[in-house]
Amino acid sequence: MNEELQRSLAAVRGEIDAIDDQLLDLLNRRARCAQRVGEIKAEHGEAGFIYRPEREAQVLRRIQDGNPGPLSSDSVTWFFREVMSACLSLEKPLGVAFLGPLGTFSESAAVKHFGHAAQLSPQVSIDDVFREVESRHADYAVVPIENSTEGAIGRTMDLLMATPLQICGEVVLRIHQHLLSREPSLDKITKVYSHAQSLAQCHEWLNRMLPQAQRISMGSNAQAAQQASAEPGAAAIAGDAAADRYGLPKLASNIEDEPNNTTRFVVLGHQPTGPSGRDKTSLIMSAPNRTGSLCDLLIPFSEAGVSMSRLESRPARHTLWEYVFYVDVEGHRDEPKIAAALEQLAQRAAYFKVLGSYPLAAY
Repeated sequence: MNEELQRSLAAVRGEIDAIDDQLLDLLNRRARCAQRVGEIKAEHGEAGFIYRPEREAQVLRRIQDGNPGPLSSDSVTWFFREVMSACLSLEKPLGVAFLGPLGTFSESAAVKHFGHAAQLSPQVSIDDVFREVESRHADYAVVPIENSTEGAIGRTMDLLMATPLQICGEVVLRIHQHLLSREPSLDKITKVYSHAQSLAQCHEWLNRMLPQAQRISMGSNAQAAQQASAEPGAAAIAGDAAADRYGLPKLASNIEDEPNNTTRFVVLGHQPTGPSGRDKTSLIMSAPNRTGSLCDLLIPFSEAGVSMSRLESRPARHTLWEYVFYVDVEGHRDEPKIAAALEQLAQRAAYFKVLGSYPLAAY
């Protein structure tokens, strides 16, 4: 290495070191401000909820809108999410329940939304995730609600009808499925373990590449990876988190049939969420059993100029051949036009429940 190159590199590295020192100082200054926010809340008797989804969403959007590059918006959003996560943990680490074990896409969604400083609590079923937060053993739940390929997650939708928890956030996670195994090649694979949704998402690839392999549904992709790691001739379909956690090599990557395969998760907690400026409201309703009743339920949204982004039916479990409808609309329930539409809807619907208003996914 010549002397001119060494001097040039030394100058840039010295600048990097100086910037790192500034970053360290600024990060700790930010942490002290976050601590002061907690102290002010405690002084005024509002220390119950330290996590404010609407405030975090506003911070992340401001950062994204002001990002000049060269770092991508996803990169700076991830960085600031982790900074906020670490600052919150100084006051009280957030307990977050999700469908486990460790290594599931649900874990990835929980970390994406709450950062690595959150205390993650894996559960064996979606029912247990709800119960963990309802009993206040955890602060928040992260549960899958729909997949772009396979549609709604029925158990989550059923539990939303009865839970006292409110939706306070959403996470959109791009799903990449991989075939994981300790076997050296595809011709050694006789069994494929995975969650039923993941098996369905990779159906055509399996038909083409492993037509003779037995497909076995598991409670989660992470459980499938655990099983495959200990069984000769076995493979699992799972994501990067499971591959890393269970030390399984990838025999094939990105085997999902749909290239834009995405899962949407909702975050559940005990508190209502204030307006952030870019929000969504979710609700459940059922129509009286008469001609045109569903159309009547949609009229308040149309008249108020409220945009509906989702309308999905689900069998009502208490009555044969009757249905409830899950609806997402753009905006917050506190906005006047949405509040007026919801008031009319409550008078018209046979059953009506607002699941929550919450910020749109940050990234």
